[in-house]
Amino acid sequence: MNNKKQINPLARIQSVDILRGAVMIIMALDHVRVFSGDLPGDPSAGPFLSRWITHYCASAFTFFAGTSALLYLQKSNSKGDLIQFLITRGIWLVILEMIVVRFLWTFNLDISSFVHTNIIWTLGWSMVILAAFIRFKPMTIGIIGLVIIFAQQTFQFVPSVFPSSVQEQVANVWGFFYPSPFASKAVFLQGFSLPKVFGITVLYVILPWLGVMMVGYWFGQLLQMEFSYIQKYCLRIGLSAIGLFLLAGSIVIATGPLAASQLPFLFKLLAQQKYPPSQLYLLMTLGPVIALVPWTEKVSGWLANALKTVGRVPMFYYLLHLLAIHLAALIVNIFISGSAHNEWYVTSPLVAMPEEFRWGLSMRYLVWAIVLVPDYFACRWYAMYKSAHPEKIWLKYL
Repeated sequence: MNNKKQINPLARIQSVDILRGAVMIIMALDHVRVFSGDLPGDPSAGPFLSRWITHYCASAFTFFAGTSALLYLQKSNSKGDLIQFLITRGIWLVILEMIVVRFLWTFNLDISSFVHTNIIWTLGWSMVILAAFIRFKPMTIGIIGLVIIFAQQTFQFVPSVFPSSVQEQVANVWGFFYPSPFASKAVFLQGFSLPKVFGITVLYVILPWLGVMMVGYWFGQLLQMEFSYIQKYCLRIGLSAIGLFLLAGSIVIATGPLAASQLPFLFKLLAQQKYPPSQLYLLMTLGPVIALVPWTEKVSGWLANALKTVGRVPMFYYLLHLLAIHLAALIVNIFISGSAHNEWYVTSPLVAMPEEFRWGLSMRYLVWAIVLVPDYFACRWYAMYKSAHPEKIWLKYL
């Protein structure tokens, strides 16, 4: 691809902003679900599909974080600058996750009660690790990422290479990277067995999300080409991923334990493992996103502009939407039960809400639609402010 004519490296890539904005807005629907008290795994069509569509968020967000890193390199033309940015922003995201994001989820300052890793934590550490590979060519980084994704199950055996006397201790720490059968510290919550490391419940492990970011970094090189090449290769990659998902997923269902399940075939196919994200999960979520890149690169109109606005300030939106949803949840609880009941959320996003007070699907969609309005206008203001003040370096981190 290096011999193809490149576009202006200083121009924003519209498709990245639009798709990132779209998944950020969809992500809010899943977080409203969390505050509504609904548990994942509901087999009825409405809740199942509402949960399923939000699976695209973490995958696309992580993938485009890698793409943005490559685009940053094209603008700065300095690998040293990119390495410094990835390390500092990555550490900043980890700190942000542990302090600010955790508070927005819980409104709880007592860190002894519950601490967890979420997607921002994983993005932060993935950026720090990606910085160590920046001296390599984008293709090399992308291939390493693909290996991490498709060979991910081998990482559970890493602790086995250590002496038996320390395997358990290594496995317990390795839980930050990938779950291991050698670990003794885990927590079973809401149907998931999650690693627990130094008192931290690990919802999002670093692997294979690091691989997704690395592949996204390589993908950024494609987005520097002429549109005809973007269209051709994105459709080939995206449709191939979708086809492989449909074929492999169908075979797994027909030959695996789900064959005897009473769930409809479509639900069996779509119910892929997210913690950690399986190969089928990533094919299912990244294939359509990549295939949509050529279309979103040319689309226009008010909706496209709104999505671009959110997509240009994803971290600002992420923090703002958590605050807005949490406040809205407390108000809804007052109407439903007579009390705000913030104690239900002290372990968010793992919520312990009595079944009789859980919101219905219509209430969840209503709250989602309401909180999007102030979030959008705030994002529009911040995007304009950020664009008007390029001299303020700290704006790159939010």
